[in-house]
Amino acid sequence: MHLRISAISFLNTAPLMWDFKNGGSADRLRQHFEISYTIPSRCAEQLKEGSADIGIIPVAAYTMIPDLLIVPDVAIAAKNKVRSILLVSKVAINKIRSVATDDSSRTSAALVEIYLRKFVGTDPGFSRQKPSLKEMLQWHDAALLIGDPALQARTDGYFVYDMAEEWKRWTGRPFVFAFWAIRKAALEGRTGEPNIAQVFQQSRNNGLHHIPEIAAAWAPKLGLSSGLISEYLTHNVDYSLDQENVEGLRLFFRYGAECGVLPPAPELQFLEQHRFAPQS
Repeated sequence: MHLRISAISFLNTAPLMWDFKNGGSADRLRQHFEISYTIPSRCAEQLKEGSADIGIIPVAAYTMIPDLLIVPDVAIAAKNKVRSILLVSKVAINKIRSVATDDSSRTSAALVEIYLRKFVGTDPGFSRQKPSLKEMLQWHDAALLIGDPALQARTDGYFVYDMAEEWKRWTGRPFVFAFWAIRKAALEGRTGEPNIAQVFQQSRNNGLHHIPEIAAAWAPKLGLSSGLISEYLTHNVDYSLDQENVEGLRLFFRYGAECGVLPPAPELQFLEQHRFAPQS
């Protein structure tokens, strides 16, 4: 029986999905995995309801879905500026009283709430909307855009805050936005699988070796230059889950619970690297 993967159709996940979509590796992986694409918040819902076994979930969802294992060493993170998580405001940061958040976001919405409450010292109202900057700012002081809409947004004349950069400035830590997680129940009774951690790590590695091809494919879709896309994928997004990133993740969970934005997070549990026999 195939393991069902729920993936995200954003540019920043393209390197992670390389082996699942290209060449002989895609043919081999189709023998073990079935993939569907959705938005980040729905990806988490599919994992929670059991309609997916593996998902690239917003990290905030880890606090709300029981019995998950994290695929080690793979994430969507940022060591500093990320460019695709933007708080766009008509007023200066300390004057924001209302924020429209992209309704496909969970982690970034929690990040903005923590940032404004804990570091700026304000307590605005929040409402979820479709990611249209013009409509979001019609009735709100500020708008949170994530992913491709943030990269495409025309923000001239507004105050623009890159949320990963702000987090780093206040905490000194990187920020982790998403990681691969797998339901423990989906692993029960499985033998002779490919090494799941290795599959996802290798796909990421191969994707990072093919950034020019990814950039060329996505440039016309997004109306952005391939150079800008390459820069984003190689310098803004960090695809590791190293110790520094894990520390940033734990701090986010701690602040989320302290601010009442997220429930207390369970201890981070990782899929064992060698739980399954390697693929023959």
